Amino acid sequence: MYELTVKGEFAASHSLRDYEGKCKNLHGHTWHVDVVVAGADLNKTGMLVDFKEIKSALHAVLDELDHAHLNDLAYFQTVNPTSENIAQYLFDSLRKKLKTVEPKRVTVWESEKANATYYEKAV
Repeated sequence: MYELTVKGEFAASHSLRDYEGKCKNLHGHTWHVDVVVAGADLNKTGMLVDFKEIKSALHAVLDELDHAHLNDLAYFQTVNPTSENIAQYLFDSLRKKLKTVEPKRVTVWESEKANATYYEKAV
């Protein structure tokens, strides 16, 4: 098996609903994102997938979030914009945009010491 990782980032604001603490108030982060894709078969060039395909898909998804107030986006009007839910949102969005591979996991870092990872349980 092969795993490829691509990193990105976006800056956005949010507030957490139903949370008792400072994060219930409007605040922002520069989230760092790690996207991992995996597969067993390399193409004729010897690649699982060209990094530029992953970067392009990630860039397109992050552009939708960058400098936004996450609570105003349709998805996060019903889903609390926690790091966990942002990771799942990115995973699902990348699954739709990637053509030749599937995401294996997405990790969202809200600070250099705290992150949340989303992946789907193997069946």
